[in-house]
Amino acid sequence: MIGSILDLGSTIIDKLWPDAGEREKAKLRLVELQSKGELVEIESRLKVMLAEMSGNWLQRSWRPILMLTIIAIVANNYLLYPYMALFWAEAPRLELPPQLWSLMELGLGGYVVGRSTEKVIKTWRGNGG
Repeated sequence: MIGSILDLGSTIIDKLWPDAGEREKAKLRLVELQSKGELVEIESRLKVMLAEMSGNWLQRSWRPILMLTIIAIVANNYLLYPYMALFWAEAPRLELPPQLWSLMELGLGGYVVGRSTEKVIKTWRGNGG
């Protein structure tokens, strides 16, 4: 699977870096990461994600449900609460621990990267890759 990750990474680099010299530097960095064993962690995460995607509805959906729950808390605290507090002294403000805020940032960042990668793969496959 590491070979597949290297191939995918190389394809993404080819699509994103217009300068040939920069492309080669990025590919060398990818090979360095592989030689240091840092791609093994990515491979294990990928295996977990693939196993979750092939499971039942709850296995496929727990991450989006968690992200929506965190976003609902943020929306309550920053959109609804200020207005409700004007008219209701007991307006509910929900506690959002810093770990959940970090998890939301990580989840949203992962979503953006994942969607970008998904689009690159679709484009790559569409061009005969």
